[in-house]
Amino acid sequence: MKGLFITGTDTGVGKSFVACALLAGFRRAGLKTAAFKPVASGSEQTPLGLRNQDALQLAARITASLPYENVNPYTFRPAIAPHIAAAEVGTAVDLQRIAALYRLATRQADICVVEGAGGWLVPLNETQSMADLVVQLKLPVVLVVGMRLGCLNHAMLTAESILARGVHLVGWVANRVIPEMPCFDQNVETLQRCLPGKLLGIVQHLPGALPEKAGDDLDIAGLMTLLRVGNTQRDIQSEKLN
Repeated sequence: MKGLFITGTDTGVGKSFVACALLAGFRRAGLKTAAFKPVASGSEQTPLGLRNQDALQLAARITASLPYENVNPYTFRPAIAPHIAAAEVGTAVDLQRIAALYRLATRQADICVVEGAGGWLVPLNETQSMADLVVQLKLPVVLVVGMRLGCLNHAMLTAESILARGVHLVGWVANRVIPEMPCFDQNVETLQRCLPGKLLGIVQHLPGALPEKAGDDLDIAGLMTLLRVGNTQRDIQSEKLN
């Protein structure tokens, strides 16, 4: 089983949308899929307990049969930093517990897409960040770049921090969160020169668009080749034509 971590240049840059698009693409390519959202802030109370919409969207697109608690073990109601939300309810995020649940979530899958919360260095407890979790789980990373003013600096700083921890930045996705962003093409070209890893695709700003549609714009075959998982690129392209 292979795992893949989705991080972003900031909060609200489309990590969940891209993660769902990747899950849809992997499933179309014939892979058994699982998803894992270890920590989520900004959840709603339901008859079944607290539920986070991003985690529910991920869970709806996997082939593995997993209870919600295995997809999203730490769920907090307020949309605030996870370590602060956890402290408000008298708990602490335990990376060892997350690692054990991650292993359970992956037993039924060829690939597990793990989505972070906030950005790369968001604190999870008093001493550890999301980056520490990725290092512990030994996951390669896909970086979602929210294409807007400031994205060049945010993307390059994030990539620098990822590499400094010895983590493999396998690729990145340009998400057009601001449809009228000036010099969009030039910004993408700059990132292609400056970022390590492959440009896996550009997600256009289409209100109401489903992740399944966005998955068509992502290089699923290329990513699978980089991760050494599933069929060959030629097999995947053949499946798309049939």
